[in-house]
Amino acid sequence: MPRPPRTESTLDEVTLARLMARQCGVVSRRQVLWAGGRHDDIRRRVRRREWAVIHPGVYVDHTGPLTREQREWAAVLYYWPAALHRESALTLYGVRHDRSRRAPEAAVQVLVDASRTFTPMTGVEVERVREWRTWLSPYRFPPRVKLEFALLKVASSRDLEGAIAVLADACAQKRTDPEQLAATLTRLNRLPQRSALLEILEDAASGAHSVLERRYLRDVERAHGLPRGTRQVVEQAGAKRVRRDVKYAPQATLVELDGQFGHRDAEDRWADLDRDLAAAMADSITVRLGWAQVLAPCRVAAALAHILTARGLTQRPTPCGPGCEVADDVA
Repeated sequence: MPRPPRTESTLDEVTLARLMARQCGVVSRRQVLWAGGRHDDIRRRVRRREWAVIHPGVYVDHTGPLTREQREWAAVLYYWPAALHRESALTLYGVRHDRSRRAPEAAVQVLVDASRTFTPMTGVEVERVREWRTWLSPYRFPPRVKLEFALLKVASSRDLEGAIAVLADACAQKRTDPEQLAATLTRLNRLPQRSALLEILEDAASGAHSVLERRYLRDVERAHGLPRGTRQVVEQAGAKRVRRDVKYAPQATLVELDGQFGHRDAEDRWADLDRDLAAAMADSITVRLGWAQVLAPCRVAAALAHILTARGLTQRPTPCGPGCEVADDVA
């Protein structure tokens, strides 16, 4: 037998207050009914201007401008079940991917299941994926996708240099590491730049950074007609034997390529300083390059051409194409 309609509200005000406090003053119609309320309870609060409508069926406990947090809760509750995604999730994890928290007016990004149909709302970007619940980070409020999924999705929307910068910054902030990112990336078969990112992340995780070395050889050295350096030279530096990534012996110039992501401990940094000190004592200079530099090969080639020429190089570098920065050094 169907339950008879209720004639009066049994709204649990304490439960509702606690719920709205956790949700920055935002609540959905579904939640009010779950707390024992009726549609009349909602209409009365809206009529008295105690609440304002954000989206159909989603309300906030004031009539003024919304904060960024309130817009995020409103988007999640309107598309429920849903979770914050991409940049909207990264800000909650404290990842300084754009050096500051997203502006209040920026679109809120949410993730829902691929089977869902819905009415789009202004100011909210929705992405649908299969098995979306496997993307979620448990026991987080507001709900959000796991950090690695959000990072890789943000990275996929940028060029390769920007993608690596986003991932490297998150590792440097100790929010994740290359191993976890690479493991997550294996699940994202259609992600733009997937193959290149997977190779780079696996390389960074192993510490070998051979991908970075190959890119330096191809995009900086060969593409701009620079002299071929000697690779992986083992030298004696005091009581220690050190390995140099690239050595231009006639110009007494060393290039060290650092493809690691994230924090490096004191011993690693001190070892680098020891190698640089030993090189300086031998009248050599050391140029340290990472992904940000090698992914701007024309700029790096122009700088190296200037350094090598000042130290005796007579070979003329060549621009790799129109607009190449090396062209400025070629008269």
